[in-house]
Amino acid sequence: MLRSQAVHGALCALLFFAGSALANPRPITDLPLRAEGDNRWTLPAGEYVGNFRIDRPLHLRCEPGAVFSAAGQGNALSIGASDVLVEDCDLRDWGHNLTDMDSGIFIEGGAKGVTLRNNRLRGVGFGIWADRSENVHILDNQVHGEPSVRSQDRGNGIHLFIVKGAVVAGNQVRETRDGIYIETSNGNRIENNLLEDLRYGIHYMFSNDNHVTGNITRRTRTGYALMQSRKLTVIGNRSEHDRNYGMLMNYITYSTIKDNFVTDVQAGDTGGDSMIQGGEGKALFIYNSLFNVIEHNHFEHSNLGIHLTAGSEDNRIVDNAFVGNEQQVKYVAVRTQEWSADGRGNYWSDYLGWDRNDDGLGDVPYEPNDNVDRLLWMYPQVRLLMNSPGIELLRWVQRAFPVLKSPGVQDSFPLMQLPTETLLKKEPAQEPLS
Repeated sequence: MLRSQAVHGALCALLFFAGSALANPRPITDLPLRAEGDNRWTLPAGEYVGNFRIDRPLHLRCEPGAVFSAAGQGNALSIGASDVLVEDCDLRDWGHNLTDMDSGIFIEGGAKGVTLRNNRLRGVGFGIWADRSENVHILDNQVHGEPSVRSQDRGNGIHLFIVKGAVVAGNQVRETRDGIYIETSNGNRIENNLLEDLRYGIHYMFSNDNHVTGNITRRTRTGYALMQSRKLTVIGNRSEHDRNYGMLMNYITYSTIKDNFVTDVQAGDTGGDSMIQGGEGKALFIYNSLFNVIEHNHFEHSNLGIHLTAGSEDNRIVDNAFVGNEQQVKYVAVRTQEWSADGRGNYWSDYLGWDRNDDGLGDVPYEPNDNVDRLLWMYPQVRLLMNSPGIELLRWVQRAFPVLKSPGVQDSFPLMQLPTETLLKKEPAQEPLS
């Protein structure tokens, strides 16, 4: 009896101290690093279990087969110094406590000039978290989440919090919660990343003066979720087979959305996520967003081309192509909006007008919605009468007496030729994750 109690006590003590050892990070110098000169170090092949921390400037390169494993607790690798470069490392099985921000690589506040390059991370918690840091470079890394866990319970692939001057480029992120999440972070560049099978591909909150260029999202529940931010430059991105929304703009101001390609956005399951509402398969959704330039984008083969609502006004919407969408435009408001500028509008694949003087512009305005459309949006149950004589009579009265026309969208100079041929010819630069 006494002996079993003693053994039990010893086991409890062993587990306690083992847990404490894993919870308290060990200095990276505890590992068998091999000096390569000029503060450059190489980590030999092997599995290194525990939580490790870099507390001095250095360049760490991992040989093939060198693996950091955190045994399901805390951060696999923490960086608490400036001018650190970590490359070619494998990191696995870090903690999954999202409240504690458990991460594969955690860049601590005040660390400047950190570069993470060509690392491979796989785990449930956050992949890479940069916290209150500057001039971070996160380049060519692969981050893979755990698909057996609900997306809400996974960490984001790459998470920037109060970060300035970061470059996040060439990364591949799959099956995490959000691919790249940017919060209260200004002056950053998000470029040429491939983001697949996620909740949001790129997610902005309260961040200004950022550039988002050349990224690809696939099979997400929202490709680009741009929220509560200003002066974003979103150019040359692709959304392929995303669900619910290709691009979502929620209280975005003074931003440029240009040369983007969005295709095949369909209605889909929101995964129980209360942040995603009304997922009707919208290529572009604009909510309470003003003073933006939206030009030379291509939106095709989606349930809905563009939905604009909630006081979204004073946006320049011109030189875009809306091709083969089941419904091109949804707009319910009390003011008519003109979607053309300087004598040039947008291309609409369902435009039935003509061009008698051969100037490349339609001779009659494109007006995608009428009073009947407005009635159907406000009272969806009316769809049961869609082909009834009463509905046809309403449409005839509207055509015969245009004075009854309700406010809506008008494009006075619709384009007769597709303006986005160059976007159709572009091939995705990234390959899917294996």
